[in-house]
Amino acid sequence: MKKELTRQQYLDLYYYMRLNRAVEEMMVKLFRQNKIVGGLYSSLGQEAISVGTAYALEKKDWLAPMIRNIGALLVKGVRPRDVFMQHMAKYDSPTKGKDGTSHFGDLDNLHIVSPISMLGDLIPVMTGVAMAGRYLGQRIVAMTWIGDGGSSTGVFHEGLNFAAVQKAPFVLILENNLWAYSTPVRKQVPLENLADRAKAYGIESYIVDGNNVLAMYSTAKEAVEQARAGEGPILIEAKTFRRMGHAQHDPAEYVPKEMRAYWEARDPIALYEKFLTGENLLDAKGRKEIEEKINTLLAKERDFAENSPLPPPEFAETGVYCTGDDCHKIRAKWERPIAEVTPPRSSVEAVWTVPGFGSGKGSGGAHAPIHFGDTQPAETKPAEAGKSAVQAPAKAAAKKTVKAVPASASRKARR
Repeated sequence: MKKELTRQQYLDLYYYMRLNRAVEEMMVKLFRQNKIVGGLYSSLGQEAISVGTAYALEKKDWLAPMIRNIGALLVKGVRPRDVFMQHMAKYDSPTKGKDGTSHFGDLDNLHIVSPISMLGDLIPVMTGVAMAGRYLGQRIVAMTWIGDGGSSTGVFHEGLNFAAVQKAPFVLILENNLWAYSTPVRKQVPLENLADRAKAYGIESYIVDGNNVLAMYSTAKEAVEQARAGEGPILIEAKTFRRMGHAQHDPAEYVPKEMRAYWEARDPIALYEKFLTGENLLDAKGRKEIEEKINTLLAKERDFAENSPLPPPEFAETGVYCTGDDCHKIRAKWERPIAEVTPPRSSVEAVWTVPGFGSGKGSGGAHAPIHFGDTQPAETKPAEAGKSAVQAPAKAAAKKTVKAVPASASRKARR
């Protein structure tokens, strides 16, 4: 890590991971009591990814979570009661009981874009958010997450390519948890590292131990700073494991017992507790205080959620369509004069100048031979005698040798 964290920051990461797990454990109980409407999706064993990456963002930055990123919502400031009520379809929930799971956002205060069920669609959406922030002069970074299965969707590639072309300040976290529902990643993608997909779009990527919260935070922090500095989007692949089934209805019997045992021994919270204890940042008393704080908070939040009423029947016909300002008011928040992004100050000189066609340089550096209409073709030198006019392909660029790094640290792969 380039910068040491303060003691409070180290403990913040621990608190949010513990809170993430406790919130989900509470919802499992509510689900078994038939108090949760719809599905329930667990992030057991993946808490370090959501917490570590979201903690790297600034307050002004934007994120869009997936259904397993409740930890990111908690870091951003979402109250546990909102998560409970959302799953319970209560009237006081962020969507007034009209949607389930974590399908809610907060555009005005917390800068959270609601999840989209179609996997991969958040990538172009958050690319647009990143570009809009740059256009407005806000110097923000946008972040979202995708699973290994979702990385095979068309919109994943289209969105990432668009972000790369636009050099958008965008960070994508690819959670490689080894299973796309019941399909193992090795049967889905002929790659050892999904981070290699960044090569196709000319952007950088990182490979990180997803069960190491410090590695996740430090890598995400570096990526966020690079994106904010105008270096374009970055892909981070987090190696981890989905310890529960796709949802509560899925017992995940397709997972080999040996694989499950291996990853259970690498629990991210247990690993971090060991680190904190070794660094004298956490002792038994401090751990108990955090446990009591979380238990007290969640008991209060659960009671509030359970006492919240269900939405009235007549409410079903409202809010189907956005009708403008009486629905919600969102206005662009300019950080620079509007004149800078409107003509004539925003005008860009045309690159192509030849009437009817244009001019430019070929891959060899000379002007390309152009002939269109009345435009005269460019002069080309005849091939030298005894030599073929066809040029030999350029030599492939030599591969860079990357020195090995400790397994506990993030492995940065410059793509």
